[in-house]
Amino acid sequence: MQENRNNNNGQSCGRECVCIDTYRVLDSCRDKDCFEDVRVYLTSFGQELINRTQSVRTKSAETVAATLDVASVPFNRGFYQINIRIYVKITVEVCCNGMPQEVCGVAVVEKHVILFASEGNVNIFKSDPFCDNPCRRPDLSGNHVGTNMPVAVLETVDPIILGAKVVEPHNCGCCSCCCTADEIPEHVLRDLNGSLCDNDDDKVLVVSLGFFSVVRIERPAQYLINATEYTVPDKECVSPENDDPCALFRTMSFPVNEFYPPAFIPHDDDCGKDKDSCGNKRCGCGN
Repeated sequence: MQENRNNNNGQSCGRECVCIDTYRVLDSCRDKDCFEDVRVYLTSFGQELINRTQSVRTKSAETVAATLDVASVPFNRGFYQINIRIYVKITVEVCCNGMPQEVCGVAVVEKHVILFASEGNVNIFKSDPFCDNPCRRPDLSGNHVGTNMPVAVLETVDPIILGAKVVEPHNCGCCSCCCTADEIPEHVLRDLNGSLCDNDDDKVLVVSLGFFSVVRIERPAQYLINATEYTVPDKECVSPENDDPCALFRTMSFPVNEFYPPAFIPHDDDCGKDKDSCGNKRCGCGN
């Protein structure tokens, strides 16, 4: 394809120019959210333990799934509202009859973001060897990919549990409850042993969660870029010489950095404030 080797002015590129199809980030934002008193939906076993105790100790929180819904903002062309629902697996330790018991549940939080994604009025169709077989899909209805709606992307780390407590029924005050137990998808409940309870007469486990997240909105785009030929790597694949797991383990380096937490390095703006009685900067600040 000689036309891919020239730019828009017909001049030859220094390298081979190729056209790629990718997604262009049109807008993005970062956020630090704190959700207080989020209800944790528990299984029958976990709910029974919560009903018999007032003491809980948090262990971990893991983001297991998220759904993103994109809708255009009325009277604001090019702007879209992203409705995000995040499902978090909560693990706590309950002390019941003098024995610690581990309890797992699901907490659900929602956030809303408005970002600019311009406009688009195209319908996108892509071939699919599994769907375009005329014997299997004669109506070709399965290869319609999308319209002019942009794509939203969420990046987040596992949340921080800021607090947990057990409250009496009808006194929950869970302002962050955005769904019922029946609305939680099946794949979120895969690691839980049993179905979730949603009885109004049971005690409620609530947690406060802190999230760090990045949200971006994208659209398909085509770009002409300079490219070089792919080089074959010089490194050869290495396979274990024997099936002895201990012999393989002995070849691994000792993870020294895992046993030495990183030192705190103050920001340059704070170094001038951290001085001793003689006016000298303390350790950790630059000279």
